[in-house]
Amino acid sequence: MEKTALYNFHKNSGAKFVPFAGYEMPIQYKDGIVKEHINTRQSAGFFDVSHMGQFFVSGGRSTELSLEKIIPLDFKEIKMNQSKYSFLINDEGGVIDDLIITRVENGFNIILNAACKDNDIKEIAKCLNSESKYELRKDLSLIALQGPKAETILETIIKGVKELKFMNGNYFKFLEKKIYITRSGYTGEDGFEISVPNVIVENLIKLLTDKDAKPIGLGARDTLRLEAGLCLYGHELNQEINPIQANLKWAISKKRRETGGFKGWENIKKDLQNGVSKIRVGVKPAGKIIAREGTKIYSNTGEEIGIITSGTYGPSVNSPVAMGYVKSKFSEIDNKILIEVRGKKHEAKVSKLPFYKKSYVK
Repeated sequence: MEKTALYNFHKNSGAKFVPFAGYEMPIQYKDGIVKEHINTRQSAGFFDVSHMGQFFVSGGRSTELSLEKIIPLDFKEIKMNQSKYSFLINDEGGVIDDLIITRVENGFNIILNAACKDNDIKEIAKCLNSESKYELRKDLSLIALQGPKAETILETIIKGVKELKFMNGNYFKFLEKKIYITRSGYTGEDGFEISVPNVIVENLIKLLTDKDAKPIGLGARDTLRLEAGLCLYGHELNQEINPIQANLKWAISKKRRETGGFKGWENIKKDLQNGVSKIRVGVKPAGKIIAREGTKIYSNTGEEIGIITSGTYGPSVNSPVAMGYVKSKFSEIDNKILIEVRGKKHEAKVSKLPFYKKSYVK
């Protein structure tokens, strides 16, 4: 198992570890998942997400055209220091991985999911040309600071971050070293993702904790993202599901939705034109029943119509929340459905997403 540069910090902070994507990662700390969740919603929490891939690609316009074959964005539209959410697409239009790509000095920084990053790099390398250069930056940590107090806390440590808008970033100086910060995150709250050299990441964490930001584990990261209606690769997304079925067509550039030119375009075009047979929806179980991943979904008349991909108790909305895929004709908001938990069918309904209102700074 690999360890991040903050492993000793997590251990000394009383973290409970789990294996995750080949790393020993903290799932929670002494206060527990619910308190960590609420603290992020009400104050500020920070996550060690250094297991994710920070992949840098350079090479000019020819490299952009190569990337456009497997990432359905219009790269000319991406401004300097602007971030975009999108996907690596396979030949059938399925999602190899979802990612965040940012135009930086001399190229692009692509944040890859931890479990997928080695395969992602092979897929990207296959489409690049001889002018392209790429590197997975293992010398860098990635810290996500999230919550309504995130801006105030980080501004006292690194001046100028409050000027950043959502899904935009810039270079800053910290302890005389160059770091990169984007205003983004995975919780539905305002916040920042900070790319910082491993050698000084503990210095940053000490300053964050001194300002009363709390460490948050993978457990609360999952409940926060689910309340915010955000997909998790391996659950809502995989190589059998395309972005249209995932209700994420907005993450394909408008021009690319019209002109295609990327892998899997024919299948995606069909779904754009004709509609999809199944689609991702929010699910709100009645009462306190929690529908975990793999729970079957039925129509009110007992027809099996889909499956839950993620489900938990949402501390901020004080009720169970879930996402899953249903046959499209059953996807109307407030449509009554049934979920099968421990052999019994329970009432639920299709819910609009997100369950919890997002608080991004536009």
